[in-house]
Amino acid sequence: MQQSPMRSPHRDDFAEVARSLNEAPTSVDETLERIVELSLEALDCHYAGISYCETRTKRVETGAASHEVVREGDQAQYELGEGPCLQAFVDGHSYVIDDTLADGRWPRWAARAKDLGLRSTMGIQLFHDDEALGALNLYSAEPGHFDEEDLHVGEIYAAHASVALGRSRTEQHLRRAVDSRHLVGLAQGILMERFELDQQRAFAVLRRYSQHHNVKLRLVAEQLVATRALPDGSVSPELDPGDVTADLAGTVQSATSS
Repeated sequence: MQQSPMRSPHRDDFAEVARSLNEAPTSVDETLERIVELSLEALDCHYAGISYCETRTKRVETGAASHEVVREGDQAQYELGEGPCLQAFVDGHSYVIDDTLADGRWPRWAARAKDLGLRSTMGIQLFHDDEALGALNLYSAEPGHFDEEDLHVGEIYAAHASVALGRSRTEQHLRRAVDSRHLVGLAQGILMERFELDQQRAFAVLRRYSQHHNVKLRLVAEQLVATRALPDGSVSPELDPGDVTADLAGTVQSATSS
């Protein structure tokens, strides 16, 4: 038997949802989990998840999911390059599939979704400050589960979720910036102590090495603090702590003599 559509929420209900979202922990991962958790309470769906665009990699991945079937359904969209949630993230529109057996817009993904038992879906973009953050993905095992009213309610919820996620993302960026400055300061201190440099010349060493080896300054500082050696520019950007070269003296001489 088909489930009833989502009730139209009272504005006080969404005020409470908004408070709950903004009272959530500030890390992005915890905020993603909280959005999914509350979506199951506020919205009438069997499963929920979020396709999230990570800031540094720019890859779209499932940031949180209420069930493994959501991850499988989302992963199929990423692999095939089609589907309602991926499309919502790309163009900013919202999409509803009444029945994956009958919808012809994304036939390859619909076939995979049917095999997973996902019969109706709804995809809504999450955005903040004109930046697409991802998409809210709602699934039901029943065909014809979502209607226009459900979509309206889902979009209101997604707006509140976007604000919470945008705030967490901004705070994460600020924490990373502070951490980077702290690492650079520690690395400068190591160079100053070892080679009797002043602060300006120590920073010049780090910058020279970063530019010469095409390695981000933060990663150079991180590796220097961890290993007391500069990273080999030939290694990957992840910088395996074991693959370093002790060419500090040469870099210092080059930077301080210029």
